[in-house]
Amino acid sequence: MSGGALRLARLTRVHAAGQPPALDDFTLDVPSGSCVAVLGPSGSGKSTVLRLTAGLDEPDGGNVHLDGRDLAGVPPERRGMAMVFQRPLLFPHLSVRDNVAFADRVRGVPRRRARERAEHYLGLVALGGFGDRPARALSGGQEQRVALARALAAEPQVLLLDEPFSALDSALREEMHDLLLDLRVRLDPTVLLVTHDAGEADALADTVAVLDGGRLQQAGPMRELYTAPASLAVNRLLGGRTEVPGTVRDGVHRSELGALVLSGSVPDGPGVLVVRPEAVRVTAPDDPAADVPGTVVRVRRRGLRALVAVEVPGPGGASVEAELAAGEELPAGRTVGLVLPVAARAVVPPVPADPLPAAAPCLTGDTLRP
Repeated sequence: MSGGALRLARLTRVHAAGQPPALDDFTLDVPSGSCVAVLGPSGSGKSTVLRLTAGLDEPDGGNVHLDGRDLAGVPPERRGMAMVFQRPLLFPHLSVRDNVAFADRVRGVPRRRARERAEHYLGLVALGGFGDRPARALSGGQEQRVALARALAAEPQVLLLDEPFSALDSALREEMHDLLLDLRVRLDPTVLLVTHDAGEADALADTVAVLDGGRLQQAGPMRELYTAPASLAVNRLLGGRTEVPGTVRDGVHRSELGALVLSGSVPDGPGVLVVRPEAVRVTAPDDPAADVPGTVVRVRRRGLRALVAVEVPGPGGASVEAELAAGEELPAGRTVGLVLPVAARAVVPPVPADPLPAAAPCLTGDTLRP
């Protein structure tokens, strides 16, 4: 099995006249053999991307190409794609083996050969020996393994994954992540995954495309998105909580945190400083290495670690979040110093203010005044 090269070019979809587009000028490349995740909150347009790619819906603009071939007008069953949904959608009246063999049987493959191939793919998803079981007798995690085996048995050029692990508990999700990583090594498929889980995208994908409000915000390796988000939407979706408004001039961000030197080239003008909590180091308030002092105002537990919110003195009440080392404790009310490493400082554009509504005309007698 070898995956094809998928290109989504300027896809646009408007579901109802007068409504904002569900997807707006979306472009994404999924190289052959790669896994690309489309990450976004509910309603961001993720499922629309998959439906347009699979041919289950038609775009109002743009194209889907597979290995250079425009798929406009090509029905879903002829696109060389297979999809795994959030729900397994197995046939309850069929055995596990015959569920996996279904695609081959539809293509006219003899029953014996289709069942042999089904056993092969069941082995790949660690369900060897489950073929005779009724589909209704499986657990949720086993059902998704069967759904994945059924999709792989179709030998698609592109495997489409529509949040297939979101209904599983955390332990089963990790098992499915490991399984998918193993299948990528064995089969080299092209995978397009949509998810709202940044951790899942990080675990599985080579490239992550962040979608918000139907528009592509940023695409690249997850490490790049974590350390250099292109917008507040990207920073928030990836768990960033520190947002300090200020102004950039000559490579220095000035705000209630003081004057902080930035790395790289940052244009002058208004900008919001963002820093990952795991990059911030908490130290003593009189530590000469500290960039700014503050007071711990909130502590949230995260397993062996804790996340603290530190309020910095000033009229705006700027706050910085930091992740403590494993086992480290800090009570609320403690004065601390914060070290914000230069390489961890990123600046994103502020969210544009909504335009003020036009002033209503004032009617006086027979005179209309603006």
